[in-house]
Amino acid sequence: MNPVVILLPAFLISLVALAVFIWSMHRGVFGHDPAGARVIFTAHEVGHTEEPAAPSASRAALQSLVNTKTGQLELLDDDELLQRAHADRSSATVTFVFLSCAIGWLILGSFAGLTASIKLHNPDWLASYEWLTFGRIRTIHLNAVAYGWTSMAGFGLAMWMLPRLLKTPLQGRRFALLGAVLWNAGLIAGIGSLAAGMAGGLEWLEIPWQVGLLLVAGGALIGIPLLLTLARRTVDHLYVSVWYVGAALFWFPILYLVAKMPGVHFGVEQATMNWWYGHNVLGYFFTPLAQASIYYFLPKVIGRPIQSYGLSLLGFWTQAFFYGQVGGHHLIGGPVPTWLITLSIVQSIMMIVPVVAFATNYAATLKGYWETLLYSPTLRFIALGSVMYVLVSLQGTVEALRSVNTITHFTHFTVAHAHLGMYAFVTLTFFGGIYFVMPRVVEREWPYPRLIAAHFWLVVIGMLVYIVALSIGGWLQGLAMLDAARPFMDSVKTTIPWLEARSVGGALMTAGHLVFAAHFLLMVAALGPERSRPALFGLGPEMDHA
Repeated sequence: MNPVVILLPAFLISLVALAVFIWSMHRGVFGHDPAGARVIFTAHEVGHTEEPAAPSASRAALQSLVNTKTGQLELLDDDELLQRAHADRSSATVTFVFLSCAIGWLILGSFAGLTASIKLHNPDWLASYEWLTFGRIRTIHLNAVAYGWTSMAGFGLAMWMLPRLLKTPLQGRRFALLGAVLWNAGLIAGIGSLAAGMAGGLEWLEIPWQVGLLLVAGGALIGIPLLLTLARRTVDHLYVSVWYVGAALFWFPILYLVAKMPGVHFGVEQATMNWWYGHNVLGYFFTPLAQASIYYFLPKVIGRPIQSYGLSLLGFWTQAFFYGQVGGHHLIGGPVPTWLITLSIVQSIMMIVPVVAFATNYAATLKGYWETLLYSPTLRFIALGSVMYVLVSLQGTVEALRSVNTITHFTHFTVAHAHLGMYAFVTLTFFGGIYFVMPRVVEREWPYPRLIAAHFWLVVIGMLVYIVALSIGGWLQGLAMLDAARPFMDSVKTTIPWLEARSVGGALMTAGHLVFAAHFLLMVAALGPERSRPALFGLGPEMDHA
């Protein structure tokens, strides 16, 4: 079949759907209201900052800075703030369980990743232990970080945001806790299987399918509180973060179940399915959870609604329209139909639309408020994560082009790109969200603000060293492999200095994670300097304990 017959209708359908959506927003066909951006605020809350991660002096400076932009503040409705405090308490236990598990997996995944990194330039290190060989420890790192740290952190933030977004206590908490138990049981069994050498052999899908079904069941149970809380909501409009959270919780069980279904996918079809899942779990699970966090925490910290609510919805729906087939560019040069690869490239290029919509909205919302980054730990992580989302998305579009992919494919450049997305974007965003949420969960402030700064600079410097080193080394590696006059070992030797730099960056990131985990434990155990409970808006002690 002529590829044009497939590509052109698919492309036109996406464009028509996009045009219809834009028209519907303009005409209000689906009840779109630009005032929807204010639904996360109480009646008179706009202009009031909320930053539980900052010490009192920084909170005061943050509010003073925002006051210069907004002018006279209105009195807040104490009843609505009391309702929010009760909503926070309804999700506290569930959120705490998820975030505690997340940090445990973060530490395990960090040491596994650092071990794998060192082995790339020192392969004889710890070579006498089978479970520490590169093939196993690298796979353990991927699964511990992706399905342990990132998933648990995303779920925890989602469970905490839902009652605030829907302005009602979280419903179905036991389903979420049972889901967390099944998910972690599956992940423990899965990583044990990987350490023993029993793996599925497909990237992102290494956990044996018999164990992976626990992740499907756990993910499905974690989604139930969303449905139950939606049924009890007291808001007429669903803020864009609800759309992102709902999409992520709905998409994951379907994606994973289809990908892990035994006895269905073989040969070329299996490879196609592998990268259909490998990319979609990023774009339809991790990315929506991070975007939901950005769209909630960014305006809350600066006390200002997002600049364009229409752009936020445009970004959501175009991402849903265009992301589904972008994974095919990983199969360029493989024995797959040409039209499938071309469709993937076209979809990758069309992803510029949601990325530009997000970037425009983000920059417009922070315009005139960039100085708030000096006083808000939450915003520093989230703002940088947002910038990294734009960079990794645009880089992915360029990397999908055949001329670029010829150089970068099968090199460390792709690894740098993956970490730019999963770490620089998703993980930094989740760090910022956790710093905001935990004082509300345990009703104590972070005891050592300087540890937050230490965490930030360790992970940011480590991340930059890691990504820059692998990007340069991977590009040189690709050029060396394409040079027929050079032996293959030249491409290997070329990467060694850059791989050593990668380990330095990974060590700095791991140190930052240890600081973060230690600070988390100090906060939970109420150790360190006595700091007052974080008042919602400084309205008095009765609000602190509400």
